[in-house]
Amino acid sequence: METLAVEVPSETLVALELSPKEMAAELRLAAAMKLYELGRLSSGAAADLAGIPRPLFLAKLADYGIDTFPQTDDELEKERRDA
Repeated sequence: METLAVEVPSETLVALELSPKEMAAELRLAAAMKLYELGRLSSGAAADLAGIPRPLFLAKLADYGIDTFPQTDDELEKERRDA
């Protein structure tokens, strides 16, 4: 596993009422969710990035307004026709 350093203003930590360790976890989760939403990571890889189990990652997606299993309009239409 690689380690990355990210500079975060102290004011941000104060405003969010987070410790540096809590902020790191929050950033990892946010990055994982966005990369999943963009289709750049699978749910398993995103959960690994976030440092949480896959079922918990999938459950947290709704908290951030992200579809658990996104589908295109064409995919939805095909499923509707096949039903």
